[in-house]
Amino acid sequence: MKESKLGVMPINRLLIGVSLPIMISMLVQALYNIVDSIFVAQINENALTAVSLAYPVQSLMISIAVGTGVGTNALLSRTLGEKDFEKANRVAANSIFLAVVSFLAFMTVGLLFSRAYFTSQTADPEIVGYGVAYLSIVCIGSLGKFTQIAFERLLQATGKTLYSMVSQAAGALLNIILDPILIFGYFGMPKMGVAGAAVATVIGQSVSAVLAIAFNLKVNRELNLNLMGFRPDAGIIRDIYKVGVPSIVMRSIASVATYGLNNIVIRFSPTACAVLGVYYKLQSFVFMPVFGLNNGMVPIIAYNYGARNRERVTETIKLSITYAVVIMVIGMAVLQLFPGKLLGLFNASEGMLCIGIPALRIISLSYVFAGVSVVASSVYQAFGNGVLSLIVALVRQLMVLLPVAYLLSLLGHVDYVWWAYPLAETITIFLNMVFLRRIYAITRAMEPAEPLAER
Repeated sequence: MKESKLGVMPINRLLIGVSLPIMISMLVQALYNIVDSIFVAQINENALTAVSLAYPVQSLMISIAVGTGVGTNALLSRTLGEKDFEKANRVAANSIFLAVVSFLAFMTVGLLFSRAYFTSQTADPEIVGYGVAYLSIVCIGSLGKFTQIAFERLLQATGKTLYSMVSQAAGALLNIILDPILIFGYFGMPKMGVAGAAVATVIGQSVSAVLAIAFNLKVNRELNLNLMGFRPDAGIIRDIYKVGVPSIVMRSIASVATYGLNNIVIRFSPTACAVLGVYYKLQSFVFMPVFGLNNGMVPIIAYNYGARNRERVTETIKLSITYAVVIMVIGMAVLQLFPGKLLGLFNASEGMLCIGIPALRIISLSYVFAGVSVVASSVYQAFGNGVLSLIVALVRQLMVLLPVAYLLSLLGHVDYVWWAYPLAETITIFLNMVFLRRIYAITRAMEPAEPLAER
């Protein structure tokens, strides 16, 4: 087979070409997350609070799917770079198997533990009712989500990110269309309320999954997805999770931290919890392009690391950090200048504006450092050093953000809690500088020294 474009195309054009479709699809994904909450907020503030409280479980679901995908992507790209095509097929088959296992786990959560999850955070029966209806449907119908991400990662690993964008965007747009129809009962459909938002989400994810499967079977010639006689390969699963588990744990830590923060701010009022949920929906519109950039960056680094091409690896890292910082600066500016208008999209009351405007302005001060940290974590994963990403996440979320937020809450005003975010990112950036120097040392050892006669 001819050399992959991951190993020969100019890095700037390659990074933009591979990442841009993913960034667009993730922006659409972020848009439908925001639209989802905008429609739910029209029901009442308790409905918005319920969806906000459900966010950590949805985030955990995505953490497991994406973390497994990160491990698959890194291993698959490296294997293709080494020209081991038979092993690449086995990697792909095992990643599909892991997606099905993950779905079964979350289906069980949805069936058995949804109510216990909400009653651990609030005693308000209306919030609990909304939350159980929403979360149980999302978990029971999560096969589409896990399958979608698994097959999209196979497309991304082979540089076919345009198809990944199409599959994800199609499902997200369908979700946006179905939201008002199912929530409010338009065009003769039953008025389902919060449950309608969950059903729309599941349908959109399922459509994305079907398209991703079809694209892999039709255009992904680097892989032969034949599952006949498939048996799980413990060695490949171990290698996937060598990178994937730190990524899963790292992302899951964010879910744990969000759950903890919900419990901290809800003591001030349910409105404060709704504000936190709205913030996470808004921040996804800023962070998703950076995550898309990372998804394009990882296979480029992993492929060229496997091919021992130091120059292409270092150039990819530098360009990715530069683009990420630019995106985060733009996001910070928007949240600083237009917080009231952004909150107004969610039918914000005066109380919600009073809490939300300072929250958005304070938290967004951390965005420049956060952009560097997000890219750095993916760089570690591409090099097979996912443990470094895990350490950064542990320090940021559990050792700084959550404890500091709790201590600041003791001062008696919810505005103080938001300052935990800039403090956590400031501390984390110093840790990333140390780890990036370590990665740079690895790149210096990638190429053999020149013979003395050539020096």
